[in-house]
Amino acid sequence: MSTGRAEFLPVSVDLLDTDPISAARLLLGAVITCRGVSARVVEVEAYGGPPSGPWPDAAAHSFRGPGVRNAVMFGPPGRLYTYRSHGIHVCANVVCGSDGTAAAVLLRAAAIESGLAVAQARRGPLVRPTALARGPGNLCSALGIVMEDNGMDVFGPDSPVTLQLGEGGPESSGPRVGVSQAADRPWRMWLSGRPEVSAYRRSPRAPIPGASD
Repeated sequence: MSTGRAEFLPVSVDLLDTDPISAARLLLGAVITCRGVSARVVEVEAYGGPPSGPWPDAAAHSFRGPGVRNAVMFGPPGRLYTYRSHGIHVCANVVCGSDGTAAAVLLRAAAIESGLAVAQARRGPLVRPTALARGPGNLCSALGIVMEDNGMDVFGPDSPVTLQLGEGGPESSGPRVGVSQAADRPWRMWLSGRPEVSAYRRSPRAPIPGASD
């Protein structure tokens, strides 16, 4: 019987040695802590890998194979993969799947649980608390996640970015935001009823709904 309080799974990278959909569900409700701020993950997106892998995904950064920028996606699970969206906003993914197999889960939105003043200072005084970590770029800004965190082990005790897996909650799913390939896959998941969840926006370059995979 649930006590109404958050319950946490043992910290183990083995839990993320799984497919991206299962990993995304595990990360919903997780608490991520970085540089004075802790936040509960309320929205994620799953991403696969190249056509030769078990989860081909044309929307994934890893689809064309490993390179300098996306090498972390092909590494062991539990590592942080950071990149810049539109060359400006830092975004963070948690790598999943077996070592050598590309897959990751984008952290799309979170609810600040501690360090609210620190997050507010990073994002600005006019940003509402529910919007501080709404959207992947805002999430990294609020928590102080930077590009140099690429490759960090989120289960390492000395890591500046750590993760504690939670019990999740009522879950909703739908298409991923802003992707032009594989645009209809319901690989975005969020905790139902949370005001911190971002709005869905379909890429103008994506096929009409129902014409993509």
